[in-house]
Amino acid sequence: MPLTPLTLGYVPLIDAAPLILARELGFAAEEGLEFRLLRQGAWAQARDLLGAGVIDAAHMLAPMPVAQALGLGPALPDLDLVMVLSQGGQAVAISQPLAARLRDNGHDFDFRDARKAGEALRHAAPGRFRIGVPFPFSTQVELMHHWLSACGFAQEPEVVTVPPPLMAAAMAAGEVDAFCVGEPWASSAVEQGVATLLLPGVAIWAAPPEKGLVMRRDFTRAQPELTGALMRAIWRACRWLDEAENRDTAAEIISRREYLDLPPELAERGLTGRLQISPMGEMRAVPDFVSFHRGGVNFPWKSLAALFAQRIARRHGLDPVLAMDRAMAHFRTDLYRMHLREAGAALPGASARLEGALAVDREVAAEKGQMILRADAFFDGAVFEPRF
Repeated sequence: MPLTPLTLGYVPLIDAAPLILARELGFAAEEGLEFRLLRQGAWAQARDLLGAGVIDAAHMLAPMPVAQALGLGPALPDLDLVMVLSQGGQAVAISQPLAARLRDNGHDFDFRDARKAGEALRHAAPGRFRIGVPFPFSTQVELMHHWLSACGFAQEPEVVTVPPPLMAAAMAAGEVDAFCVGEPWASSAVEQGVATLLLPGVAIWAAPPEKGLVMRRDFTRAQPELTGALMRAIWRACRWLDEAENRDTAAEIISRREYLDLPPELAERGLTGRLQISPMGEMRAVPDFVSFHRGGVNFPWKSLAALFAQRIARRHGLDPVLAMDRAMAHFRTDLYRMHLREAGAALPGASARLEGALAVDREVAAEKGQMILRADAFFDGAVFEPRF
């Protein structure tokens, strides 16, 4: 029986692995699908091609459909996040002159303590502090605003949007003093000798939702069977990826020329959490640096949509309560339950929760029995409660 082709867009980062592995390992074919993967250079391109129907689904920054729902983007058909693809995988990098100032001031680059690192950066940062992010509506932006504010930065940094593969070049050109980006592009900047890594994203927020599988609402309504097959194929790839023994194989596959086109050892750093933080060869191990499945990673909590919406609304002068209401409709817990129940996915009893409330992994009630939710605490103890 012939396979049904679907075109999926991705930006070259290690967290595109679920799409790539679903194709390469046959999960897509088992669902009767042929994945045609289209590499994109920037997040706006992914959004616009999805909106135009050129691609059927996209690997996309989790806050992007929230921003679209709030009218902060071009006029497009409704875009929905149907499942989370990954948590974590980001790193904060600083320029070599700034790293030297931190070292002179006694900072030890322990790569764990977000408050210590933030306060060290506050004392060493230049007056006009510029930080690179991959897109104005991204988890990286939320991490940076939360972290720097909690660490006493009185003035907001100048935020510069830079496509992930160009972060190192922007830092080398002196356009940014620091950046927050998904792997492998932070490690690439270290490899090129232009940056030192200061902190992983998971040190700021233990479970930051990074990428989602985003689809047009009209597609999911018109093609429920294809939607379910797509979600199941990618969910199975996520589950495979979270087996530690599979990460080296995953690094080799996603590094191939047709995908990320880089040395496998560079992709391996982020996938295994064994990061070289400086050109001097200093290494740090980060357990759960990036997660794809275990601990309820894939569930598109409506409370996450509300969290992103409240913060985006406040920065853009919008009503936060209306923004939260609007955004929650675009994180599709209903589709997740409908299409992944038969695949055996653990389904929480609720569709929203307190965000940041779990200091440790916790067993909670699920549709069937119990399930484990991973720790999701913010470094400063902040907790977000959605309003309904």
